[in-house]
Parts: sequence; structure tokens; C-alpha cells
Amino acid sequence: MPSSAAREIFIQGITRDGRTFRPSDWAERLAGVMSAFRPGGATPGSHLSYSPWCVPHVIDGVKTVVVHSDLRKAEPMAWDFVMNFAKDNDLKVEERDVGPPR
Repeated sequence: MPSSAAREIFIQGITRDGRTFRPSDWAERLAGVMSAFRPGGATPGSHLSYSPWCVPHVIDGVKTVVVHSDLRKAEPMAWDFVMNFAKDNDLKVEERDVGPPR
């Protein structure tokens, strides 16, 4: 489990035993589910963009979801959902202190 000091958590689409996680659009799906959780709360049309607290990326060729620690403070249950998703699917999780959300 990530430490409370981490600024961003990187959930990588690789299982701990090195397999690529499927389906291939898992990162976009997860970030889409989390789109309502954003600074100021959900607004009309917010489902059409990703939350700055949970964004899919491809980093070094690996699908990754970057989760900002502000999500933990604002929506603890949403944070738990994302962290449990990673744990339940045995995904690699890395924490980095990289600054404010993009």
C-alpha cells in the first residue's frame, strides 16, 4: 500500500509476474469510471473528460494510470476502489513524489 507522503501513484498494466494486463483498454476504462471524482466535484459534461486525479498514460510503452494523492483526501472510497483494483489484479504499483496534478 502506498505511503501517505506519495504525490502520485503509477498503476502499471503489468502484473507482478510480468504479464501484460488485459483488456488492452483497461487504463481508459478505469480512468473513465473515475471521471466524476475531480476538484470541485462532478459537473454537467465532466464524464466527457478524465479527472486530473486519475489519468491514463503510456509510459515507456506500458499502459499506466496515474492517480494523484489528492483523490485520497477528497474521496477516500474512490481512492480505495482504485487501489483495490490494482491489488485485486496483481498490478505493479509505484509511488512518486512528482508535484501537483496536471
